[in-house]
Amino acid sequence: MTLKAGQKAPDFTLKDQNKSEVTLSSFVPKTNVVIVFYPFTFTPVCEGEMCALRDDMKALESLDAQVLAISCDSLFAHKKWAEENSLDFPILTDFWPHGEVAKAYGVFNEDLGAASRGTFIVDKEGIIRFTVLNALPDARTIEDYKKALADL
Repeated sequence: MTLKAGQKAPDFTLKDQNKSEVTLSSFVPKTNVVIVFYPFTFTPVCEGEMCALRDDMKALESLDAQVLAISCDSLFAHKKWAEENSLDFPILTDFWPHGEVAKAYGVFNEDLGAASRGTFIVDKEGIIRFTVLNALPDARTIEDYKKALADL
């Protein structure tokens, strides 16, 4: 079951594309967090979404938000993909135990063995304030994130 607005966000620690551990609760008391689950690295829709985040990062930061992108792909794939696309925000690997964080948020697609296209905005108190879950071929819009952040 996908988590809903009003629920406490499950904490997690995952490695980013630079092998650094990133923990949700290290951001939560200081900033809002936009958690962006995506299915697969090196795919057109996912790449388009991550590049859109990269291009609009200053606007998200001005709304007091940190972006954390998560997929079940390997750290090594994330590293190469981040370098090729100049993605300098954390791209986190939920590779092992496979999809554990995606499962905690209710967005793990068992048939694909990957995260679904889900986004959760977590406020500074660790409460989910906005969610969206799109079908795999449907990109999400950053304008929705900006509106939700502005409403916090």
